[in-house]
Formats: sequence, structure tokens, C-alpha cells
Amino acid sequence: MFLSVFDLFKIGIGPSSSHTMGPMTAARRFLDEILAGDWPRPAGVKVDRIGASLHGSLAYTGIGHGSDRAVILGLAGETPQTVDPDEADGIVARIGADRRISPPGHPSYRFDPAKDLVLDRKTPLTGHANGMAFYAYDASDRLLLKRIYYSIGGGFVVSEEELQRMKAKGSVTTEGKKVPYPFKNAVEMLAMAAKSGLSIAEMKRANEEKHMSREELDAGLDAIWSAMKGCIDRGLSQDGIMPGGLKVRRRARQLHDKLQQQWQQNRPNPLLANDWLSIYAMAVNEENAAGGRVVTAPTNGAAGTLPAVLRYWLHFHPEADQPSIRDFLLTAAAVGGIIKSNASISGAEVGCQGEVGSASAMAAAGLCAVMGGTPEQVENAAEIALEHHLGMTCDPVGGLVQVPCIERNALGAVKAVTAASLAIKGDGTHFVPLDAAIETMRQTGLDMNEKYKETSLGGLAVNVVEC
Repeated sequence: MFLSVFDLFKIGIGPSSSHTMGPMTAARRFLDEILAGDWPRPAGVKVDRIGASLHGSLAYTGIGHGSDRAVILGLAGETPQTVDPDEADGIVARIGADRRISPPGHPSYRFDPAKDLVLDRKTPLTGHANGMAFYAYDASDRLLLKRIYYSIGGGFVVSEEELQRMKAKGSVTTEGKKVPYPFKNAVEMLAMAAKSGLSIAEMKRANEEKHMSREELDAGLDAIWSAMKGCIDRGLSQDGIMPGGLKVRRRARQLHDKLQQQWQQNRPNPLLANDWLSIYAMAVNEENAAGGRVVTAPTNGAAGTLPAVLRYWLHFHPEADQPSIRDFLLTAAAVGGIIKSNASISGAEVGCQGEVGSASAMAAAGLCAVMGGTPEQVENAAEIALEHHLGMTCDPVGGLVQVPCIERNALGAVKAVTAASLAIKGDGTHFVPLDAAIETMRQTGLDMNEKYKETSLGGLAVNVVEC
């Protein structure tokens, strides 16, 4: 049972892994299926027009999350990893004007976003709240091919058939990959750590190196942190109003400048660490809200929490170095894999407890590990952080990943550091196991009303007057 660190930490663009990266990836998958031609069609008949429909949460908050834009970019042949955020709007505008798409390796297809891209709020797809369908037609508008995909959180996309197989197995882990430490929950993780004498990061590294070289792994981990750090730095350099119509102003740069002044004055400030944590997290999520390049950690909506805690580690702990950054990410990924395999990281499935709650648990585990925590203390840190996010709803105002999402990441980072600090001062024994907290999150998500799960039909989304 194995989820790679690179499954959880994906480099892409904002504002949402489920609503932006997922639909873009699904559109690319559909293009690949058309090109493969492994589907029945009359002899000599060619695809002439493409269509798409978004359903469930994607339909309700698709405009605010940029899902329509993501589908258009994906059909144009762009990928979340390589698309230039500064060029994206131009690509979308050209397709809207031409009413055609010309993805690399394909002929030109008719595609009018105003007609061929439908946000269908009336017809939910049964597999998942984030469902979408893609259609291929001939020159007479006869349907040739239809495919359904689901964006299941963190940029993961599965077909209808893949989702059914996953549900039958009861797992979303990568199939067919054998590893030396195949823990599927925290109990197994701690047992394997005790038997092997290895840390969680060392076990996770051994699992990863079963399928890649150490040099490849380290280069990939360094690239993840480089992208996270770059996102923080860009977020701290930008100001102005974020897109979407709420007129929410970026604050990270202004707050950062004030903190820099206080830092230089060398005056005691007991809240200084929390202030830096909050600003780092806000910088990432402001950049995400603006459609910039971010790393799912484990989702875009929760992308600021973990980088903020890692930047805090580098800022305030002189022993921090490059190997500790890698251990932080490996430990966080181990915990994130357990959460995803046994519950969810999708706001559309379980609310924001699955996004910021999971991110906070991952960050707490990573920080506790690099501060010298035992596997038991690391598990304790993750549990503390997750437990105190249980029940958190996903209620973005206007369907935008701005309010309350940006500040929510900041508080998730603060909770993560607090959880790690509490755990490292104990001996690892505690009352609530991490597995119990994860199962509680899963059950809470099942019980949670749909209007509190990324649909913007409840909570702050309806009680805050939009200006």
C-alpha cells in the first residue's frame, strides 16, 4: 500500500487542486483518449467538436475556483505542472474568440466555451461530488465518445471505472507498487518503526527508493521545496486586489514589511513566531487565489500551512539544513498518505477538516520529526493537529479560495507548531490515537450536510454579504 511523496505534493497552479488542477488533468486525459482511438466509432468518422459539463461542487463553485478556465486550458493541451500562469488568461481569451481548440498533436476542434462548457447544477454524478463529463462529436454533432472523470482531491483524477475499482478495494493508494514498509495506518507505521529501528522519514525514503534512485528522490524533494519557497517569496512581493469580485486585498506583503521593521529593532515580541507563520501561509494562499504556481500540500486550498511551518523551521531553528527539509517532507507525506488512504483530503467530500486539517497534521508531524521527535511523538503531533480541526466546514464565500481559506491556512500553521511543541515535550503516549482521529474525520464528513462541503451553499458563504 503506497502513495508516493510526489502523489501528495504536486506542483501546479491555483486556486484549487480539485477545481483547477483536477479538471485540467481530466481534459488532457480526454484528449489522450481521443488520440488513442481505442473506442468504437464508424469507419472514416472523425472528431470535429468537443464539449464538457461540470457537476456537483464543480458546477456550484466552478466559476469562483476557475474550473471553467482550467477545462479550457486542459483542452488546449496545457498541464498544471507546465502551464505559465501569466499566459493562461490569454490562451483562454483566444479560444473564446476563435471558438476552436488546437491542442498539440491533434487537429483543430470546434469548441465554443459559451455553449460547449456547461456548469450543470441540476444533474449530480453519482461517483463523487467533483464530477465532470467530456464529449466528442462528429461534424454532424453526433456523439462519438463520452467519458466521466472525478477530481477526488489533491489533484488526483480518476475515471468512472477507476473510481469503482478504488471503492471496491476501499483504498485510493497506488496499485502494483511493492515497498519494504507498506503501512496502511498509524498503528502499522509505529509497529514497523519499532521493529526496524528506523524513523518515519527513513521508512518513507526506503519505500520511495524502491522505485527511484536516491538522487532522483532528493532532486524531487528539493524541487518541491523550491516551488514552495518560490511561492512564498512571490506572495510576499505582490500586493493589490485578488481576482474574483470580492475585492479582497492582499495583505502578506504589507504585514511582512512591518515584521521586518520589528525584527530589525530587535525588541521582544512573544507573538513573533506566530506572526511569521501566519504571513508565510497567507503569502502562499494569496498567490494561490490569484492563480499562481503552488504545491498541493495536500491540496491547493491548504497549500500554505505546510510551507509556512517549514519556512518557520528554517527561520527560527539554526540546526535546520537541507537534509532536514527532506525528512520534513517525507514524514509529512507518510502521514498524508495514511489520511488520504483511510479518510479524505477533499473539501467536497469531508469539508475543510480534510484540507487544512490534514495539512496541519502533516506539518505537525514533519516539524516534530526534524525537532528530534520519536515516531510515537510524531504520531502524537499529527493527531493533536488533526483532532482540533475535526468538524471544520468548507464554506468559501463566493466560491473563491479567499475567505475564510487564506487566514484558515495561517491558523492551521499555528496549530501545527503548537501540536509539535506539545508532542515533543511528552513521551509519545496519548489518549486519542491518530487512526481514531482520521476515522472520526471520515465519519464526520459522511454526516456533514452537502451545503458545508465546498458548494458555497452554507456557512460563511451565505452569511457574509458580498460587496
